[in-house]
Formats: sequence, C-alpha cells, structure tokens
Amino acid sequence: MSSNPTGDLTALIRTIPDFPKPGIQFRDITTLLADGDGLRDLTAALADIARPLDPDLIVGIEARGFILGAALALSLGKGFVPVRKKGKLPGKTVGIDYVLEYGADRLEMHEGQVPQGSRVLLVDDLIATGGTANAAAQLLREQGAIVLMALFAIDLPALGGMAALEADGVAARAIMTFDGH
Repeated sequence: MSSNPTGDLTALIRTIPDFPKPGIQFRDITTLLADGDGLRDLTAALADIARPLDPDLIVGIEARGFILGAALALSLGKGFVPVRKKGKLPGKTVGIDYVLEYGADRLEMHEGQVPQGSRVLLVDDLIATGGTANAAAQLLREQGAIVLMALFAIDLPALGGMAALEADGVAARAIMTFDGH
C-alpha cells in the first residue's frame, strides 16, 4: 500500500456535477475500480479495518457494494452474501421495506443465508443519508446476525449517514471523505 493511501485513492474518484439532479456532486467510484493499484489499495485499507473484527461473513449492498464486498471477502478468506433490490434473487427471500429521500424501496436476501448469530460486516461504496445501509443492517439484525460494522469507501458527512448508522447502534467507518452533497 502506498504511504498516503487516502490521498491517492481520493484522486481516483471522479466527481460528476449535477447528477442525478442539479446540485448533486456525484462521487463516481468506477474510476477507482478501473485502476488496478487503486482497487488493490482500497481493498487493503478495508481489510486492515475488517481483519481485527474477524467477521464470519461479508455482506455487500447492491450494486457497487458487491464489488467491494467480494474483494474484501476474498482478501479475508470469508464468504460473501449479497443484499439486493426487490425481485432480483431466485430463491426464497426475506426483506425489508424502507423510505428514501425520493421514495420507497425494498432490500432482500436469501432466507437462511446468514445463520443466526453470524458476525457480519456490511460493505458499500458510499454512505450518504444512510437509508439503505440502515435498512440492510436492520434486515441482518432481524435475521439474528450481529452487525460488527458498516464499511464504506466514501463518506459524505454533510448528509449524515454515518451519524444515523451510529445512532442506530451500528459502528461505521469510511476510507475517504468528501465535502458537500
């Protein structure tokens, strides 16, 4: 890993103004994912946080959380479980409905895929308002999992997602922080 991974990684994030609507500064992680050294360094930084927690499973939130979560699971030698949008999983599922700032949605996972008492890490690319991450954590808890921490590549602290997670009893960390929305 480089001597200043956060600075190096931050430089690999592309900002797209006014997406998906005016006033939003979209932080695009796909430019970092396309950089082999950047992806390796980000995975290593996530693993450095995760390894001491010794989780049983890594749980990734659709869609970019699948990429980071699978890379982290591979790095730690752990299994990976996807949390998906409604109707995307082929087997029997359990789910949770939740409200977003622009509407409602549903997250689902396969029933029984996270055994009761499992110690899990929740992973996604970015935390904004925290609605999706909070819903995923609640779904995991309803299945009897112990959510050790939620890990993110990027935090947008002005939107309060990390604080919302922590207020709900979920420890949260991010590798990078960006100001604004």
